Amino acid sequence: MAEDFALEEFGTSTALATMDEGGDKSAVDLAPVFDVPVNISAVLGKAHMTVAQLLKLNRGSVLELDRKVGEAIDIFVNNRLVARGEVVVVEDRLGVTMTEIIKTEDSAA
Repeated sequence: MAEDFALEEFGTSTALATMDEGGDKSAVDLAPVFDVPVNISAVLGKAHMTVAQLLKLNRGSVLELDRKVGEAIDIFVNNRLVARGEVVVVEDRLGVTMTEIIKTEDSAA
């Protein structure tokens, strides 16, 4: 018989089952690491320049990035690419909505 675990702090009630009858592990087994802080970065694009070019930048300077308007941005967790998404506006703040989860060979196991 499986029990449910709710993640109330995320605003939705996501149910996670405990170990099933076959002994397979599930997301609730990660409960001890739920409070571990992670660094999340949403990268709009990158630019390469010399130090001289960098020093010439002023307020109002335009920095051309390697991405096109509407192209997906990269989402990194602890410097590892985990997803791609789109920039959204939530009230008066910028946010990111994930549109694609990147599966690596490490996480597939």
